[in-house]
Parts: sequence; structure tokens; C-alpha cells
Amino acid sequence: KAVTEAGADYGLRVAVGTGPFRFVDWVTQSHVTLERFDDYWGEPAKVERVVIRAIPEGTVRAIELETGGVDIAYDLEPIDRMRLEFNPNIKIFATESLSASYVGFNVQKAPFDNPLVRQAVNYAIDVEPLVEVIYSGQAVQAFGPLSPKVFGAHTELEPYPYDPQKARELLAEAGYPNGFRTSIWTNDNPLRIQIAEALQQNLADIGVQADVEIVEWGAYLENTGAGLHDMFILGWVTVTADADYGLYALFHSSQHGSAGNRTFYTNERVDELLDFARSTSDPDARLAAYFEVQEILREEAPWVFLLFPLNIDGTRANIDGFVPHPAGHHYLGRVSKN
Repeated sequence: KAVTEAGADYGLRVAVGTGPFRFVDWVTQSHVTLERFDDYWGEPAKVERVVIRAIPEGTVRAIELETGGVDIAYDLEPIDRMRLEFNPNIKIFATESLSASYVGFNVQKAPFDNPLVRQAVNYAIDVEPLVEVIYSGQAVQAFGPLSPKVFGAHTELEPYPYDPQKARELLAEAGYPNGFRTSIWTNDNPLRIQIAEALQQNLADIGVQADVEIVEWGAYLENTGAGLHDMFILGWVTVTADADYGLYALFHSSQHGSAGNRTFYTNERVDELLDFARSTSDPDARLAAYFEVQEILREEAPWVFLLFPLNIDGTRANIDGFVPHPAGHHYLGRVSKN
């Protein structure tokens, strides 16, 4: 009824749910306002009103939290955590996430149609400085596409070691003894720009000239969906904490492009295993299928498996009841302000 009555405004100007808050308004690029729904079937919200502000810049989010402009700030950047965690007026929450950060290859374009080249790039990337310097230790090196918090993650996989000599040998074996020229796309996310610049240096050390291109977000999604890229930096949150969500959209051949598989990777065995795993209710069979998928992916390397970042959120000290969710979908019904 609500959807029919609202028509095109549903989800934009009108939203009806079953939670402890009632939608009031949404001002584009500014804020969403919610107020307590007194007829909620469960425990009522502890605050009368929530204003959710859109603050794209991480540093600005941190300053707003520090100065009391906001009570809760999501997705704080690692460098800001280092400053804020010593502030007695702020509480910091660092939790394992369901996220993976990666570099994707367009596997339909030379030279990345050759798995030896993709393996070479994996060996060429020194992930430790990304973790320790760019992320200030607020991440761990990825061993594959799924965070350890996800059901089906193959935690016994070994991360690619940093071995530039091995990378040069693989490039020579693939027919590129003198390297090649390519590009790395990123959006204007500051952490991703720093990662791209670090990758650029790593690749230069094995004779690969990589141009870093910073692309506006809308164009970034459209053009990676269309396969216009060579390499790109992105992340994925397996919000269901189940391997199907973290593997099917990203690696099944039916999902090429904007559906999620922006590497345009295709492997018949991977398709078969992913189809099977979403059709059976046997958890052991699903686990075995997902493990095999991840072993294939590590070998064929459609990604550079970079990082599993921590989620870093903060509240003012007078906020109680905030419990971070590993997918970033934080429930505010139990939050109170003293």
C-alpha cells in the first residue's frame, strides 16, 4: 500500500519500514531525519530523533566528532583514529569487518588475459607498507577475496609473498621481459589514491609503467562496468557474512560488468561450484565448494588480494549503547545520549 500510494517518491521522499524509527525527510547531499516510532512492536528507541548527515570527507567527519558537531561518526580513517583515541571525550570502536580491498584486472584485455602476468603483479606488490603506513596498522593482508568473518572464507590460503624477482621471472615467461605500460584507475578516495601510488612504484620496480588515473565515482562505476579499464581499485563488503554474496557477484561469468564481476573473469568450474553452493543446504558441501573456488581464484589471480580493513567508528563519550556491526549497518535503536 505504501509503495503504491507513494509511487515514484517511495524510497526518496517516502519510506515505510518496521523499525524503531519513522522516516521524516531526506535532503539530498545533506541529511536524513528519523524520529522515534512510538507504535514500534519491540523495545522503543531511546532517543527521540536521529539526523544522519552525509559527510564524504573522512577528515571532516573526524573533526565534527572531535568538536561535538556529531555524536557518532562512521568509517573514520586510520590516521584520524590515532589522534582521536587519546581524546577523553571520544570512544573509538575498531572491529573486524566483512570487507575486502582489492585491485581488479580486466582479464579480457592483454596483457591481463594471461594469468602469469596477473600472478606477477601479485608477487610485485608489497602489502606490508600499505597496512602499516597507509592504514596505520588498521588492516591485515588479504589471503583471498573473503574476510575471515565470512562463512566459507578459506583462511588456510597463503597470501602472495612480496617477491619482485619472482614477478620478473613470470613476466619474462609470459612474454614481457621488458615489462609493459598500463593504467590503474581509482576514485577520489584518499586511501585508494595512496594505494595506487604505492602500486605504481612497486610495478615500476619490475619494469611495468602504470599511470594512475583518478576517475569521478559515477564515471568510475560506469566505465569499469563497461570494461574500459586495465586495473582498478575497489572494495566489497560481504554484508550477509556468507560466501555466496562475496563470490557469486564478483566471479560468476553471468555477472560480468556492473552486476559485480568488473574483472570479466570466467571459469566454468568456478561457475559450476558457485551454482552448486547456492542450491544445496548442506553446509559442509557448500564449504568444500567455496574452498575450491578460492583455491582456483588464488591460482588464476583475477585480483590482487590486498587488505581486510578494520571498521573504525567513533562516538562522543556521552553516547551509550552503540554496538558496531561488521557490515557497517549499525543499529541505533539502543543508543542513548547522556
